[in-house]
Amino acid sequence: MEVKWNDTVIKILRGDITEQDTEALVNAANSRLAGGGGVDGAIHAAGGPAIMRELDSIRARQGGCPAGQAVITTGGRLKAKHVIHTVGPVYHGRDAEAELLAACYGNSIKLAAGHNIHSLSFPSISTGVYRYPIRLAAPVALRTVFSQLQIYPLQEIRFVLFSDADYEVYRKVVTELKLPE
Repeated sequence: MEVKWNDTVIKILRGDITEQDTEALVNAANSRLAGGGGVDGAIHAAGGPAIMRELDSIRARQGGCPAGQAVITTGGRLKAKHVIHTVGPVYHGRDAEAELLAACYGNSIKLAAGHNIHSLSFPSISTGVYRYPIRLAAPVALRTVFSQLQIYPLQEIRFVLFSDADYEVYRKVVTELKLPE
């Protein structure tokens, strides 16, 4: 599925985020920036050790990365030149979690724009091991991205969903959103 928002093409697709050829991928990282499973593990496996070397340097300078924030590294062996690592909230059903999730998407776009990155691929942040229900996460993700694109216009945003079920949730939310003209 593809929609146009101002000058940005937004694609919702089912696939493997590590195979995307956008300038940067967003990684659903942990606060220790130490690698893990899911999207994080796949990106590190495909990108190779250069990504972790840069994360080691970031950890040495600032410790880790709190929920809602983002840092950038090389893409290593990935097609993408960069990886933006953001830490989503662990879901407990609290109001602040939606704000932290929105901050993940917003800070990733802001960081991309600050590094002259024009195309970005997102996974569905926090909806795996962090248990954020995708039916609640998708509207937060999409509304935040549409809002941030008014401030930081990029050429292309992809939401790369791993399963058919996740793809269907995002597709449905996009069609239901009342987007400003």
